[in-house]
Amino acid sequence: MSIEVHLGEAAAATAAVREKLVAEGVPAALAAGDPTLWGPDAQPEAEIRLGWLTLPLTSRELLPEITKLVERVRAEGLEHVVLAGMGGSSLAPEVICATEDVPLTVLDTTDPDQVRRALGDRLDRTVVVVASKSGGTIETDSHRRIYEEAFRAAGIDPADRIVVVTDPGSPLEKTATEAGYQVFLADPNVGGRYSALSAFGLVPSALAGADVVRLLDDAAALQPLLAQDEGNPGLDLGALLGAMALAGRDKLILRDSLSDINGLPDWIEQLIAESTGKQGKGILPVVGAEAAEAGDQFAVNIGGEGDIRVEGPLGAQFLVWEYATAVAGRVLGIDPFDQPNVAESKENTAKILQESPDLGPPLLVDGPVEVYGTVPGHPKNLADVLTALLHAVPERGYLAIMAYLDREAAFDAASLGSGDFEQTAEAWAAADVATLRSLLDYRTPHAVTFGWGPRFLHSTGQYHKGGPQVGVFLQITGAVAEDVPVPGKPYTLGRLQLAQALGDIGALWSRNRPAVRLHLTDRVAGVAHLLSVAEEL
Repeated sequence: MSIEVHLGEAAAATAAVREKLVAEGVPAALAAGDPTLWGPDAQPEAEIRLGWLTLPLTSRELLPEITKLVERVRAEGLEHVVLAGMGGSSLAPEVICATEDVPLTVLDTTDPDQVRRALGDRLDRTVVVVASKSGGTIETDSHRRIYEEAFRAAGIDPADRIVVVTDPGSPLEKTATEAGYQVFLADPNVGGRYSALSAFGLVPSALAGADVVRLLDDAAALQPLLAQDEGNPGLDLGALLGAMALAGRDKLILRDSLSDINGLPDWIEQLIAESTGKQGKGILPVVGAEAAEAGDQFAVNIGGEGDIRVEGPLGAQFLVWEYATAVAGRVLGIDPFDQPNVAESKENTAKILQESPDLGPPLLVDGPVEVYGTVPGHPKNLADVLTALLHAVPERGYLAIMAYLDREAAFDAASLGSGDFEQTAEAWAAADVATLRSLLDYRTPHAVTFGWGPRFLHSTGQYHKGGPQVGVFLQITGAVAEDVPVPGKPYTLGRLQLAQALGDIGALWSRNRPAVRLHLTDRVAGVAHLLSVAEEL
């Protein structure tokens, strides 16, 4: 595991922070799990959140039972692995499986189309991993209920097909035990975003076909270095992150285009944003940017080339980024293990689900796009709205795009193998609302982020509310043509998805942040129209 830093004058600032950390004995103290490193206010939380430091060793206790489960699933011909989980519970397995090129269907959404697509895929050969620390995560609880009903309707006993990963003593453990599901208990002293090497990362990844033993071996090989003052990549990276933020470069551009690891920036995004974005401080990870253009940005490459790069196998990457994030938290003077603002959107969602919110008339309608919110300058069309949002981004600010839609919908635009791959990829990009990030990024020097709702609520959602209040927000929702009921609940997925969107934008409006909601009355036409308007700005 190595980190190479070439930053000229910035290297001196990094070195100064690093020297201070060494003088304070931080490397050895953190490796030993000292909960006092982040101050007395953070100590109670830190005391129950440092189990990730020893996961490369302690998680091996899970391997015999995981091996038995994999053998049973293979023997029964169950080849479609579905993971229902949010935040770190889904992002780590997604990276692991993408890197090893093994198939895993991840449900970290409340979009009816996306959930229905998963339900329609080989249900007779499906095994579902329900992953939630508390069991109270509304998205994951909904997925469990939906799959239970689907299995029963198909004459399949859910106890033969559902595996649960949760914390000891959680409500989900009780529910799962009563239902006869196989249960894997994770280390309760590990927070969700630090859980990549715990049961939450290992169980679904192993079922999908990933080599989780090698993952732990690679992390274990790095572990001894984390107590050292020299040759400690976690210390080097943490000092870099903290020093850049202190120097005003708090937008972290993440790239992995030339790496053998696929998708790690998405996992790093939730780790750093949720860990550091609080008390008006924080580091904002930006995934997908072509360049670090403004003075508040800097870029880190996962392997490959670049001034700053972090090289090493995936298991070691997980551990070194977790360690570095904890170090950066100390440098910034914040608790890297709590998430004080995440509950706000959840509470707003619960209130909206109990009511029938009056959305009021849209500010304007442009073809298949309705605009809600307040936009300065009396906009006449969608182009005016997008332009106004770009102009509203303050110095050292950012624009966040938040799409409560089906993140796989663009693949319907062209079938893989229907033409050459370049043409197919172009068709996908032209139908993918995520393309909006690059179109708007091209038109501003400020950082532009993109998040799929509601998964980003367990990631950058904390930063949006608790971090520096310099964000401008563009939310996108869409009409639901065919909904999915949630068994045992008085709402559908479509209603839940809209409630989550409204709850989150309400939290942003309460902070007087510029935030606009675009509602697509026709999803396919709406995305096409939105992208065409953005291209012409």
